Amino acid sequence: MSINRSLSRVPMKISTLVMLFFLSFGTQVFAAHPDVSDAEEAIAAGKSIFNANCRTCHRLDQKNVGPALRGVTDRHSIDWTKRFIRNSQALIASGDAEAVAIYNEYNQLAMPSHEFLSDDELLDLLAYIEYGDKADASAAAAGGEGGEGVAGGTGVPSEYLTIILGVLVLVLFLILVVLGLIISILNKYLDTQKLEEDDKQFVNQKYDFGKILKSDAFIIIITTIVIALVAKTAIDELYTVGVQQGYAPKQPIAFSHELHAGQYEIQCQYCHTGVELGKSANIPSANICMNCHMHIQNVGGKDGISPEIQKIYNAVDNDQPIEWVRVHNLPDLSYFNHAQHVVVGGVECQTCHGPIEEMEVVYQHSSLTMGWCIDCHRQTNIRFEKNEYYDKLVQLHKDSKEPLKVKDIGGLECAKCHY
Repeated sequence: MSINRSLSRVPMKISTLVMLFFLSFGTQVFAAHPDVSDAEEAIAAGKSIFNANCRTCHRLDQKNVGPALRGVTDRHSIDWTKRFIRNSQALIASGDAEAVAIYNEYNQLAMPSHEFLSDDELLDLLAYIEYGDKADASAAAAGGEGGEGVAGGTGVPSEYLTIILGVLVLVLFLILVVLGLIISILNKYLDTQKLEEDDKQFVNQKYDFGKILKSDAFIIIITTIVIALVAKTAIDELYTVGVQQGYAPKQPIAFSHELHAGQYEIQCQYCHTGVELGKSANIPSANICMNCHMHIQNVGGKDGISPEIQKIYNAVDNDQPIEWVRVHNLPDLSYFNHAQHVVVGGVECQTCHGPIEEMEVVYQHSSLTMGWCIDCHRQTNIRFEKNEYYDKLVQLHKDSKEPLKVKDIGGLECAKCHY
């Protein structure tokens, strides 16, 4: 297939990208991989390969555990790059000067081999390395259109009710003070006037505060206020039964999400493997940790391994699971499916779990109450783009003027979550 014919099959924006792709890689890329007629598709495939195999140690435009990758085909030939990705250790052992230089520059860290990648997959990976995330950045900046809802309560939070009650008491007190000042001023004014004896006695009468405090009206007012405060406190406490918002248990290993998910940008799906496959996100096993930590050990502790990483080695050596403490718990009467929300709904992890990439110690960010979930279903727009799951739904509601929300497709039905 000729280059011109390939370009005629894609939109103008993609055509430009294909031309840049051609200029960067040269004719050898197309000769080796003639099926790359859709650059956008190749880059998308390469991104999946990169996230699954490279993202832990590499970034496109900055150094991480390994070197920045963008521009690698300018620094090295494509054939050499493919050989290095497949088995860098074999290339280093052969005495290749470029491979040895990289190996020494990065503290002789051994890069895992990727001999399972085909030539086409390697070319897709290189396509993403050269042009990936440039388009993603603009898409992310425009994100939010199309309606990713954020779960938030429509009711008045308990803290606000407390503030409102306090303000009302303060206003009442100020009103009483103002009335007292007005009465005092009026008394002084009337003292200067010529009044009959009965009027003078009325104006100058003294108030018996003891009688006021013992009066039925005062007792009723105070009793009502006390009952209201006690009732509010009791209701607030009842609403918190079973709610563990802010719960941050101590874990057997001091794992930092801020370091792994934040600084190193390791995707949640890499460790929590079930999040796109089923109901549970899965707590990672020690073997998943060892995928990285057999190469990254951190200096310190016994045999140059940090004490926390040593605990992972001990678990593997003793064939014992790491007993992580579960942070997010739903009652047994509730059903929640991660795959349904993450894959079909396109919900980001941070929507429910908060800024997980900023947490040194993970805590429960959201309340995860029934009301919190319902508010999310009421506000979240359904994402139809590139989602075949909803094709039939789009046809049935093609004349709808308002964007469809989760509540419109049964998101508020009891049986959806309680079974």
